[in-house]
Amino acid sequence: MKRPYLWLTTAAFGTALAAVGFFFKSRVFSRTLARRTSDEVLFHVVTREKLIALTIDDGPHPTLTNEILDVLAQYGVRVTFFIIGGRVAGNETVMRRMVAEGHELGNHLMTDLPSVSLTAAEFARQLAKTHELVSEFAPVRWFRPGSGWYNQRMLEQIRPYGYRCVVGSLYPYDAQVSSVEFVVNYVLGNVQRGSIIILHDGTDERQKTVVVLRRVLPVLLGRGYRFGTLSELVGG
Repeated sequence: MKRPYLWLTTAAFGTALAAVGFFFKSRVFSRTLARRTSDEVLFHVVTREKLIALTIDDGPHPTLTNEILDVLAQYGVRVTFFIIGGRVAGNETVMRRMVAEGHELGNHLMTDLPSVSLTAAEFARQLAKTHELVSEFAPVRWFRPGSGWYNQRMLEQIRPYGYRCVVGSLYPYDAQVSSVEFVVNYVLGNVQRGSIIILHDGTDERQKTVVVLRRVLPVLLGRGYRFGTLSELVGG
């Protein structure tokens, strides 16, 4: 009877140790990303203010996005939503609500696929179509590649749109990790001035985003952080 308990204890210790490793690496990684930020690609903003940006990928979703918007409204937080163009049809009311409540919209292509896996022609098609769809609701100045990977060719292809590519600096693996505790602790343990946080919307399985926001937002606001859209963070 003791062996399962011992196994669970060992597993828990291993998970905790891995989390510590993640936190440490994230701190170092954030400093590296800050140095990599350029006019073309944004990872992190160097600022003396306690200003951060929350970005939410893969929406809109007919129910989940509205729940996310409810939490954001409760705490007076504005964010940047990276929109998958293939999910706009049928969710126009949600899109209008995003804009009406002061949120910013970005281009996340038509499908939830790694952007680097697309041919130049397919990338161009998805980029143009998503721009057409999203710009019906608000001006679009940001592009985020699917899965966060980009290359020089993609940067050249987004240039005619006046886009800046944004990757971000604080990704708590919410699309891969099921544990709310891990995601919450990762965000709270690694946030810094100028952080760009990445969370996910878009599917029923990502309901935990609502729970994460309800736990993270009041704590960060209590620490004196202010949230802004990407444009506000860069401008601030």
